[in-house]
Amino acid sequence: MLQKTRALRRASAAASARSAAHRPMTLLGLASATLVGITLSVGLASAPAVGAINPAVAVTAPALAGAEPLAQITEDAAATLAKAKDAATAASTLGSEVVASGLDVGAVTSVDTTDLQKDIDKLDDIDVTPVLLVGVLADEVEEETANVVSDTDELRSALTAAQQKQAEEEAARVAAEQAAAQAAAEQQAAAALAAANTPEGAKAAAQQIMSSTYGWGGDQFSCLNSLWNKESRWNYQAYNPSGATGIPQALPGSKMSSAGSDWQTNAATQVAWGLGYISSVYGTPCSAWSHSQAMNWY
Repeated sequence: MLQKTRALRRASAAASARSAAHRPMTLLGLASATLVGITLSVGLASAPAVGAINPAVAVTAPALAGAEPLAQITEDAAATLAKAKDAATAASTLGSEVVASGLDVGAVTSVDTTDLQKDIDKLDDIDVTPVLLVGVLADEVEEETANVVSDTDELRSALTAAQQKQAEEEAARVAAEQAAAQAAAEQQAAAALAAANTPEGAKAAAQQIMSSTYGWGGDQFSCLNSLWNKESRWNYQAYNPSGATGIPQALPGSKMSSAGSDWQTNAATQVAWGLGYISSVYGTPCSAWSHSQAMNWY
């Protein structure tokens, strides 16, 4: 009877220790408790009937005391397995993104999931895995999952940094191209303005405006040419001490601002104003030229 009591105490103490131990220890404790229960059952079967303990109680109570239910063990393992598969998939997907990006992310361009995949395959076959090993495998998978997640996070950060660098470089390239295009456009505009500001350029502008705006032909341009040759020789920078300015010798020159704010630097603006003035005051360039010949001014 003393031997039986000590055995029961040892089983009870083992069960208490197992309740605070790590999962693998719980499983080992479960197996040990079961063996103890079976031993007690055999001993009880051969012991005298007087004062004997119920064999069913001797087997089940110590064996299950503090032990984690098998259903819970498999449920936890299944959850661990799902997280592991998600981590492996995320790592593989990220590796494909890195390859597709073609960016320099450093020496490490992929996450090694070899060990994790091996453990996943083992744990995935949980139906044929001994119950005693399920918890151990789950712990290994959980540890490998943590490693893969950490490596994936690091690679993701490297890819993000490379993408940001690429975006900054692309923005700088686009800005440089835009600046170059703007400079080229300004150069072209300056060249066009320089050409238009020559006497020949100013005459070409006058002929175009006379035809499109007033319907005047070559005879009127001939009169205009004589008039403005006399006034300024078609020089947009001409200036008379009286204050008369530009090709049409506007007095004061600021009158030409009604044709454009660039009247001081653009011969075409001066021409446009001068033709408008002639049309409103004299009707035609030939009438203005006749007045100039008679009065020496127009």
